[in-house]
Amino acid sequence: MENRNIDSGRPFDWGMTSENYGKYRDIYPQVMYDKLRHMGVGLPGQRIIDLGTGTGVLPRAMYRGGAVLTGIDITPNQIEMAKCLAETSGMDIDFRLAPVEELPFADGEFQAATAAQCFVYFDHQRASREIARVLSRGGLFAVIYMGWLPEEDDICRMSEELILKYNPVWSGGDTRRHMEIPQVYSESFDIEAEELFDVEIPFTRESWNGRIIASRGVSAALPERETELFSREHVALLERYTPENFTVSHYVSIVLLRKR
Repeated sequence: MENRNIDSGRPFDWGMTSENYGKYRDIYPQVMYDKLRHMGVGLPGQRIIDLGTGTGVLPRAMYRGGAVLTGIDITPNQIEMAKCLAETSGMDIDFRLAPVEELPFADGEFQAATAAQCFVYFDHQRASREIARVLSRGGLFAVIYMGWLPEEDDICRMSEELILKYNPVWSGGDTRRHMEIPQVYSESFDIEAEELFDVEIPFTRESWNGRIIASRGVSAALPERETELFSREHVALLERYTPENFTVSHYVSIVLLRKR
């Protein structure tokens, strides 16, 4: 994938992260899923499409709640990993290779949609129309983002500095508490609710290293040898500055849209 507004146009491929992504990025807190259910997303029998599903983290977490789940992504390795993880857990989830801008589903097929971490990558002019098309009238669209807070957490700051050492054009750092919904979505949706809250996410040295490697700035963009060198230096940094078990400060933003 290339986007001149992201990382100065440097290409990145989430498929290069699939193994680490599946192992280390299933870190959304239970409180996030509780808030989604309270907002009406993830209910028993509800037909939900997860956009930019990656390795299927959201559908797999929501599965036990009884929703009927579909996940789409444009990266073959991510979809294959999602299928493998779901099958290993005995979950019947429909994962498909498809872009959000061209959804292979009927009009009004879903009652809810989710997009976690991926919203920034959409072609919003096209995606907004497609998401509205596949949702039933009154359908819900939850836009979700969870980011670490480098201004408030030293390990975040040091990890970001190391990413920038290896990938100076990476623009995914210095995250702040926010979520912006492009104006084009107002053509079909109304904002119904917004949630913004902080969480402390537990990590070990291994899992934080894995989480950082499975990011756009590292293994999605760097050659394998540079990723190995980054990992070695990041592990040494963690051994120097963190205990074996620690928490990392994050915020979670949920914006709930309802189709008119």
